Amino acid sequence: MTISTIFLIALALAVDAFAVALAAGVSLPRTTFRHTFRLAWHFGLFQGGMAVIGWAGGLAFRPLIESFDHWLAFILLFLVGSRMIHEALSADPGEKAAVDPTRGFSLVILSVATSIDALAVGLSFAFLQTEILLPALIIGMVALVLTAAGLHLGKLIRHAGRLGAGAEIGGGLVLIAIGFRILFDHGVF
Repeated sequence: MTISTIFLIALALAVDAFAVALAAGVSLPRTTFRHTFRLAWHFGLFQGGMAVIGWAGGLAFRPLIESFDHWLAFILLFLVGSRMIHEALSADPGEKAAVDPTRGFSLVILSVATSIDALAVGLSFAFLQTEILLPALIIGMVALVLTAAGLHLGKLIRHAGRLGAGAEIGGGLVLIAIGFRILFDHGVF
């Protein structure tokens, strides 16, 4: 898998984190370095970590499913991308940041929720026999940077809901396109 493909996957995965950070930036009365560090660090750490966990789980099952692993990777990417698009079209943008998302239990819940997609992508990497260290680092760093950017952009933009939804739709479409590319690369089309 090429670096550019991994980077596109990382961007698509980080859209949820960006959207949540955008909403948080709009809802927080002020944004400090501490807010930025906590949110960006946790979102980046969880994104990269969940990719590794998914990859490790996929390694255990790879010998059983090698003949159809490309289909599983496609299905996972398609489902994750579709879910991102569905949530973007149906979610209330203000509900993602009802409380301070940079503290306590809210921070942990949001970190897990925004990184579930990375778990599925990590599983896909295992099925495709792709090493995980570099992709996990890229996924984590992109999530960290986009989270920080989203938090500060949200501070500047009061009508962030539509921007966040558009970014989530774009991320979902990128994941679906990558799924189709995997099928194409395996000679399905």
